[in-house]
Amino acid sequence: MPWGLKRYYGTGSLHFISWSSYQRQPLLNSSVRRDLFLTVLEKMRGRYCFAVIGYVVMPEHVHLLVSEPQIANPSTVVQAVKLGFARRILDGISSESPHHIWQSRFYDFNLWSQRKEIEKLKYMLRNPVVRGLVETPEQWPSSSYRGFVPMGSQGWFASTIGVGGRKDRP
Repeated sequence: MPWGLKRYYGTGSLHFISWSSYQRQPLLNSSVRRDLFLTVLEKMRGRYCFAVIGYVVMPEHVHLLVSEPQIANPSTVVQAVKLGFARRILDGISSESPHHIWQSRFYDFNLWSQRKEIEKLKYMLRNPVVRGLVETPEQWPSSSYRGFVPMGSQGWFASTIGVGGRKDRP
């Protein structure tokens, strides 16, 4: 772990987690690969017993808002998701291709308040719009945006995903 970086586990807080593909290559540029990533994430969610509050899978990086797992810790979960996805991708790539899928580290931010939870959720779900990939968040199929519903006069969202993880897409 880099000098000065401290990870806080066992606090019961949510974690905003991000990581990038190796050299920010657009390895998740296809819907097939983004769906494969979500399949691996769902498998690990079941294995390590954590809730996925929100997610967005971009062409070269991933953002997750997750609870602490009941089994292991967020570092173990990230390692398992990265490894599970990489193994599936590398099985279909020739041996002459580079064998790096992910950058080695990840960003983990503990969310200590509801204000921060909403801030990070908005940031991640608006990411495809800010990047110019779509005009509205609901147009990006590889996010949890459609698992949220309008809530009151604030115009923000309440999750319909629940503790079970991501809601199946229509």
